[in-house]
Amino acid sequence: MTAWLRRGGFPDVSKHTVDRLMRLEGMNGLVRGRKPRASASTGKDSPRAPDLLKRNFSAPRPNHSWVTDFTYVPTWGGFVYVAFAIDLYSRAIVGWHASTIKDTPFVEVCLNMALWRRDHAGHAVGPGLIHHSDAGSQYTSIKFTETVALEVLVASIGTIGDAYDNAAAETVMGLYKNEAVAKTSPFMTGPLKTIADVEKLTFDWLDWYNNRRLHSSLGNMTPEEYESNYYAETNGPINIEAANKTAA
Repeated sequence: MTAWLRRGGFPDVSKHTVDRLMRLEGMNGLVRGRKPRASASTGKDSPRAPDLLKRNFSAPRPNHSWVTDFTYVPTWGGFVYVAFAIDLYSRAIVGWHASTIKDTPFVEVCLNMALWRRDHAGHAVGPGLIHHSDAGSQYTSIKFTETVALEVLVASIGTIGDAYDNAAAETVMGLYKNEAVAKTSPFMTGPLKTIADVEKLTFDWLDWYNNRRLHSSLGNMTPEEYESNYYAETNGPINIEAANKTAA
């Protein structure tokens, strides 16, 4: 909040003043209390890609390595599953998909959206991008493994039963559940009845997350700003506006 106010025209505001005023207004930051989960796997002996990240969740440039995962959102009609693909350089969510079925096509659509958005922005993914996930059955399936190979990506999968091997994705999932899905979230304009409600909620939150939310790990910049600075110094500005015009 202090960083946001300083960027908004109050450069001399003190964090102690902000803290005091927030407490007077009954405002406080969100606290994530849920422990990391480990996804179900196809089995200990199932052939799968090695863990190439080794819990090193940083990247030297955009499109170097992505992490992916999915979570669930309860609705009146049952669970809706939401998958994200996250670029480790900027923490930008580059692809997402919502479905009532958590199968392999569900996570494939998320990956395809991420690839399309990067291409549409003028920065197509080149061969060798590391695609990292947990050892869930959707990501270790033959079909998804073939999809990754056909896109000339390099698969990376964490160890079984260890959520910390995909901690960067787990962190974003936690932010999504607390900032978007929580009952007190400003993005919750009513009860989540159908998958369409979840898609609308998710799209609105993603637009804020990528374009307006300040990330302390990025020097209190947004993912959009962080990537724009990179491309401005290398290959020219990224076409973020075009990339954001994806259908929900």
